[in-house]
Amino acid sequence: MSMEQITTVLEPNSMPNFIETQYVKDISERALGYIKAGFPLHFRGISGTGKTTLALHVANKIGRPVVMIHGDEEFSTSDLVGGEHGYRSRKVVDNFIHTVLKTEEDTKKMWVDNRLTVACKYGFTLIYDEFTRSRPEANNVLLSVLQEKMLDLPAIREGHCNYMQVDPNFNAIFTSNPEEYAGVHRSQDALRDRMVTLDLDYFDEETEVNITRAKSGLSNGDANKIVKIVRGLRESDVYEFAPTVRGCNMIAKTIQVRKASVNKKDKVFRQICFDVLASETSRIGSKSNQDRVIETISELIDKYG
Repeated sequence: MSMEQITTVLEPNSMPNFIETQYVKDISERALGYIKAGFPLHFRGISGTGKTTLALHVANKIGRPVVMIHGDEEFSTSDLVGGEHGYRSRKVVDNFIHTVLKTEEDTKKMWVDNRLTVACKYGFTLIYDEFTRSRPEANNVLLSVLQEKMLDLPAIREGHCNYMQVDPNFNAIFTSNPEEYAGVHRSQDALRDRMVTLDLDYFDEETEVNITRAKSGLSNGDANKIVKIVRGLRESDVYEFAPTVRGCNMIAKTIQVRKASVNKKDKVFRQICFDVLASETSRIGSKSNQDRVIETISELIDKYG
């Protein structure tokens, strides 16, 4: 079975509409410095701070093929390393003597390497997105990979030894949400100690404006108005969840589709802001709090729209 049959490998390519402001360049340079020094990288931050996008951007700069894993509560070690999947059958027919027919058949379980093993074997860049959504015991196999550069493999992996030397070109980039997020496990101290963690905050205003403009095609002035409204709500502290640049993109793209104008007198524009920002900043919020959010959004539209 070829490596292409085992798992999906992403070739390093520039991402369309990727915005590289000075803020992004600074983070990327820091990240690449740690990677080149031989340390796994960990982007940690709340939702909407660009962790996965930055991980893909840094992986593209490394220039090696990428294997990506998304953390999952149901993961076990075999989901990372590999396991027995399906069967291989073999049939031998011996008719050397034409009057004698001899037949042998046997069936064996088939071992398939999973993504961590593929990345370690071929020296690919591993992106483990939201790795703390997987249970800590599933991630224990990473300890020897990151420290001793050895992958511990199950004894049932027929025809191979139980340890694999990690290819020297292998790199690992992790992302995670804060531990207070639902569905997030506390990462092992031993694993976190083996990686360099870069804590990400919200993008600066210049980056958010450029992202909004690039994603929607709006003018710089209109993108700037939308970003100011979103950032104003973020600074108001009336929300249940802070609005992110995703809210800017949702508003901007919908405005383009609805052919609305970024103007406080445009009823469609106002309604789009209410719909997007009220839903993004509240999940189970009370009616009174939602009213406060909408009132704040209205004031910000009047101020910046």
